[in-house]
Amino acid sequence: MLSDCNKNIGNSSLGIAISYFTCNGYTVSIPLNDTQDYDLIVEKDFQLYRVQVKGTSFKTRYGVYQVALKSAGGTKGMVYKTVKDTNAELLFVVTGDNRLYLIPVSEIKNSYTLNLGKEYNKYLLIAPLVGNC
Repeated sequence: MLSDCNKNIGNSSLGIAISYFTCNGYTVSIPLNDTQDYDLIVEKDFQLYRVQVKGTSFKTRYGVYQVALKSAGGTKGMVYKTVKDTNAELLFVVTGDNRLYLIPVSEIKNSYTLNLGKEYNKYLLIAPLVGNC
């Protein structure tokens, strides 16, 4: 995932998430605005899931990708919610080397950041990217 700013990382990650779910047989619904707690609604086998999408190119000093779980905005960058405070069931993460993670929000213990170390490898997806459906 090549990008020059956080907004582009977010847009790219959302596109990759849509591609992943579509290529894997989900029906994807996109909300009309960005005021809800989720970025996508996906459906498979008559089950709906609210999905929050995050992207990261940041690595800790130990070489582990770290994703921010908070949403901030306004002129002072105030935190107004974290993934754990939302009603999303799933967190979809795209890393700088295009690894994809699909993590149940109920499994997330931290509030502000998540280090995608070995304990999260069970949520690492093996999936086609754009053009490989």
